[in-house]
Amino acid sequence: MAGGWEGVRLTLTGKEKLADSYFLGIDLGTGSCKAVLVDRAGQIRSTGHGDYPPGDARRTWIEQDPPGLLDGMCAAARQALEQAGARPADVAALSLGCAMHSLLALDASGRPLTGIITWADGRGASQAAALRGSALAGALYRRTGCPAHGMYPLYKILWMRAEQPELYRQAARFVSAKEYVLEQLCGEWLIDYSIAAGLGAMDTRALAWDAEALALAGLSRAQLAPLAGPAHLLSLTNERLAARMGLLPGTPLVLGCSDAVNSSLGAGGVLAGQATLMVGTSGALRLISPQPVLHPQGRSWCYAIDPSHWLVGGAINNGGVALAWLRDLFNRAAGAALSFEDIAALAAQAPAGAGGVLCLPFFAGERSPNWNLNARGVFFGLSLEHGPAHLARALLEGIAFRFCSLAEMLAEAGCELSQVRASGGFVRSPLWLAITAAALGRELLLPAWGETSAWGAAAWAMIGAGALGSLEEAGQLVPVTGSRPPDAELAAVYARLYPLYARLYERLLPSFEELREWEAGAESTGTQG
Repeated sequence: MAGGWEGVRLTLTGKEKLADSYFLGIDLGTGSCKAVLVDRAGQIRSTGHGDYPPGDARRTWIEQDPPGLLDGMCAAARQALEQAGARPADVAALSLGCAMHSLLALDASGRPLTGIITWADGRGASQAAALRGSALAGALYRRTGCPAHGMYPLYKILWMRAEQPELYRQAARFVSAKEYVLEQLCGEWLIDYSIAAGLGAMDTRALAWDAEALALAGLSRAQLAPLAGPAHLLSLTNERLAARMGLLPGTPLVLGCSDAVNSSLGAGGVLAGQATLMVGTSGALRLISPQPVLHPQGRSWCYAIDPSHWLVGGAINNGGVALAWLRDLFNRAAGAALSFEDIAALAAQAPAGAGGVLCLPFFAGERSPNWNLNARGVFFGLSLEHGPAHLARALLEGIAFRFCSLAEMLAEAGCELSQVRASGGFVRSPLWLAITAAALGRELLLPAWGETSAWGAAAWAMIGAGALGSLEEAGQLVPVTGSRPPDAELAAVYARLYPLYARLYERLLPSFEELREWEAGAESTGTQG
């Protein structure tokens, strides 16, 4: 194919040329775009950041603006190149990573019919709930590795067919954010296995679209992009976007993976038993496995990477987004301008166990391990003696307890965690790291750099261009420069509180459902507000 491997070999004539080259990794996140420029040794030479314009989101229907995604990507890439003083010709290859579970409907001419519906959007919850527990849901989980949950675009498409039938009929193609950007850059529709796995409709062993899942949503294969592995090579053909990024037309573009895979790769967690614990807007505990791994009760997910690697784990909806909620709540109440660092400092003023306050941090519902979008945030144990510091501490501890639940789930699936590496924004908070290490009772290893997802994308650029031979070889380039062992006294506090936290969740399950039923009734009768 044009711009494929043969073209790259004509451009990159051996290791000597690669040795003088840079590799650009781009992470198309939910809130912004980040980029890193690395050399052949994997060292980060520069970084770039690009914001997206605010979208027209209504309530929980969280969407991104498609052109705005391109703006953020171009800004991040150009900033990384300019910061390093790199010329366009110095970039041997680039790769894009992207948040999973996004959905964009396009008409026959390729015009967007919707915004880019993100993972945080909950409009498919009722469609997933109607299927959950059925024989079909079990069969789909065993083939696709995806539990029945409204996060997955498959259920958002079911929602669209039921609630917006005219829009559904107009949709000639359903794509992810990454596919949209790649088509704009390269003029081809293509999807990598890991992004495709996050749709909820790909057979994770056969690496093909699942016929029963497509039939459930009334989709044809023509409405979805062809599948390809992460080392597949494309070429930048859009001269205008290439110029905005500071790159040359014809620059090799390696298909790459999702941000979830790239986060593990960027943390160096690529070998058996090496788990990555990530807290960003959301959070996850995952590991790369040489074979598919499924939970006996369907509580974990399993996403294909390539024919010999799978990403196994669980994710939480409430990481940094829950902390942002508390920060904004305090700021509105006090007319202040507190930062995330201020909230962490506030939490440090409260004792371990937050003076008896427990937080169930389900402000955006729940993903793993119980897949309950109707779960709600709870502060339990409040008294007149408690203040903002206790709430902040309880929130950080509650998020740490979510990872205890994920570790238990992975153990039930037969996954042994020999090592846990930390990544994401929470590594900048010594207190949050200490709380998480103590709650898990495990040492957290700290990779050399924080931008693990963008670095993982750059690693795929290196693999696709021939500078690295494998995913495992890429992981060996990631040094560990620090660690956070669990504090014994803190761990003892959390070992006593975690069972109480878990029982509280179980006892509130009926109340979550009853509250959601009331909300649905209030919405239908217009009595809310």
